[in-house]
Amino acid sequence: MDKKALEEARAFSLAAAHLAVERHCSDVIIIDLKGHSPLTDFFVVATGTSDRQMRSVCDEISAKGREMDFNRFGRAGYEQARWILLDFVSVIVHIFDDESREFYDLETLWADVEVTALEEKDDQGAA
Repeated sequence: MDKKALEEARAFSLAAAHLAVERHCSDVIIIDLKGHSPLTDFFVVATGTSDRQMRSVCDEISAKGREMDFNRFGRAGYEQARWILLDFVSVIVHIFDDESREFYDLETLWADVEVTALEEKDDQGAA
């Protein structure tokens, strides 16, 4: 992947993560997989509060992807809303419910790579 495409993927991963934080997801992280995975460059991982909220966050991230010229290649788990995966090729977004996040524990699988945690907003709206 060329440098410009990589920077665009990084920008989209940050935008997706910030959207998740703004929509009240918790434990939002970006896992930098450049050079570690042949499939993607970034994972965005977040925990949702309900199936409705998780779907809404995924819909908004998909819309942000279109706005930033990242077309969604695939989507899985949307109906069940326990682990929703949005595949934008260079960025893969995972929105989990609490139980599935704990069970699959993606952070442990990728413990040897850079992880960026985004802070949740407090009641005054500051991050």
